[in-house]
Amino acid sequence: MTALVDVTGRLRKMPAEAGDPVSYTIRVGDTLIPLNEMVGYPLQFDFDGVIRCINCDRKTNKSFSQGYCYPCFRKLAACDSCIMSPEKCHYHEGTCREPEWGETHCMIEHVVYLANSSGLKVGITRGSQVPTRWIDQGAVDAIPMVRVTTRQLAGFVEVACKKYVADRTNWRAMLKGDVPDLDLVEERRRMLELVADDLSELRAAHGENSIRAVDEDGLALSYPVEVWPRTVKTHNLDKSPSADGVLQGIKGQYLILDTGVINIRKYTGYEVRFRVFPNH
Repeated sequence: MTALVDVTGRLRKMPAEAGDPVSYTIRVGDTLIPLNEMVGYPLQFDFDGVIRCINCDRKTNKSFSQGYCYPCFRKLAACDSCIMSPEKCHYHEGTCREPEWGETHCMIEHVVYLANSSGLKVGITRGSQVPTRWIDQGAVDAIPMVRVTTRQLAGFVEVACKKYVADRTNWRAMLKGDVPDLDLVEERRRMLELVADDLSELRAAHGENSIRAVDEDGLALSYPVEVWPRTVKTHNLDKSPSADGVLQGIKGQYLILDTGVINIRKYTGYEVRFRVFPNH
């Protein structure tokens, strides 16, 4: 069968734009392919066994931190443990792996937000990453709660909130469309009351203007999904280098096929052949 799309190259995280529904593109090498219009079409991925670091282009047997070789994983600030646990930021100690990177990515305004991906969760992101971060998590609704002056401060606020709310998404529930109705304006009000003492202590230590509560509007998001899976099975390109199925939807960084889901972000740096076939 002749493919409608037949491209080879390295996978990258899918670009996405907010809309009704969210608009997705898949990037294979230098080729960008609009995906929303492919819902309902058979797709196929064939992994050729080659993984290349997205930073240095070195061939690697295993991808670390979603796309890096081990040496880059060990040396880059973007792969340091404080990225996952920002409250552990050590920039102020003079031990940041890449101080200039830290200045442009961490020592800038961050947003602490509430989102509904599979239930209420708290998260943080750079101001410039709203709403991209929410889309990547498959949130159906999200709202800013406070704006802070550094990533570490965002981490401190998140830690305070984690006493009352999760900080992770149940990705299987998210992909099933199993999401409760929540009033995030009310949840924000409630959460700010619960952590009021923590915020006061943080302001006393870091400056009154270091944490700013906001009453900004939230954002509702919908996704191009025709069929929600009843059970969630995953395609693993490391174990089975070929994955195919009819594209039934896209949410977060996942493609939902009738044969299982595939997390495109997980396979950043993997060299694949990507094909789309006629839907008849």
